[in-house]
Amino acid sequence: MGIAFDSAPERPEHIDAILNGLDRYNPETTTVFQDYVAQQCEDRTYDCYANLALLKLYQFNPHLTRDETTTNILVKALTVFPSPDFALCLHLLPPHILHPSSISSSLPAAGDAPLSEAVQKLNVLNNLLSEADYKGFWSTLDSDDLYADLVADVSGFEELIQIRIAVTIGQSCREVDRTVLEGWLQMKGPEFERFVADICGWGIDQTTGAKGTIVIPVNKENEAKGTVVRENVQFDRMLSYCRGVQRDHNLHETGLTEAEFARVIHRAYEQPA
Repeated sequence: MGIAFDSAPERPEHIDAILNGLDRYNPETTTVFQDYVAQQCEDRTYDCYANLALLKLYQFNPHLTRDETTTNILVKALTVFPSPDFALCLHLLPPHILHPSSISSSLPAAGDAPLSEAVQKLNVLNNLLSEADYKGFWSTLDSDDLYADLVADVSGFEELIQIRIAVTIGQSCREVDRTVLEGWLQMKGPEFERFVADICGWGIDQTTGAKGTIVIPVNKENEAKGTVVRENVQFDRMLSYCRGVQRDHNLHETGLTEAEFARVIHRAYEQPA
């Protein structure tokens, strides 16, 4: 059984009380939620349910919106990809924030408002992660100083992303060329080897590939299994259903008795396709 969407083991009791009461719609709790977002950024915890509650408060009270908190929520949502949390957060933002000033391009325009430009740039990163273009993600992250400013408040951002990339790879691959994986994780040398062996629990086969191959143990997600689907349709049950259809739609007007109608269905059922 999966973890409940509104579950967060590290959630403080006072935050839980607000979320489960009417105070979650009280504008005075905005500062409490904002402090909680800052705490998540510092101690590497994550509470999507509380963050969405804050964005909802911003919807009802636009004058209370803090751009820095909004971008921090989006950056934290990136660290749990491929979950849909980032998209959920986007849907609670004003429409004018989501679209660049230049409608001819999906990339941020120079004339965009600061929050709008920040959101669009983070959306670019989210799209790259969703497309599994991990090498493109790292090159884009390093391409603009604004990206460094956006993720600066989130402690261990790059490490969290590397772990999520490794989890996704472990669910879909059995072997990966070392050079390719180094590009996906933005790691090389001893740091890469420690991460692969100690964090991921994977092995390195030095006998294959130019620099070796990373071997990922079999798990229920990356194991290829053939699936055989068999249909077990009992004719008696089907015949009972067809008789019900005959009665409901007055098929007896065709002049067929139930026995004759049953024989017609039986022949159709046994006839090869």
